[in-house]
Amino acid sequence: MKVDKLSISFEPELGDAVRSAAAQAGKPVSSWLAEAAASKLRAEALAQFLADWQAEHGVLTPEEIGHAERELGLTAGDTAA
Repeated sequence: MKVDKLSISFEPELGDAVRSAAAQAGKPVSSWLAEAAASKLRAEALAQFLADWQAEHGVLTPEEIGHAERELGLTAGDTAA
């Protein structure tokens, strides 16, 4: 598989936390970071989709959000980012 190597820099505390989280997950740091980056990109794409949808159709109501949370099996505590 072809890979794209990147060089990144972190503040020491963040670097330590990333290494620790990767070790706890049993993954190499590069794999852990790739998953984190993919998750961030998905979240940003969803936020943009929702912003575009709401610009065209209006803001989602609390009832619509509650329905979506129930359909997705989410609770209020699950939605913290």
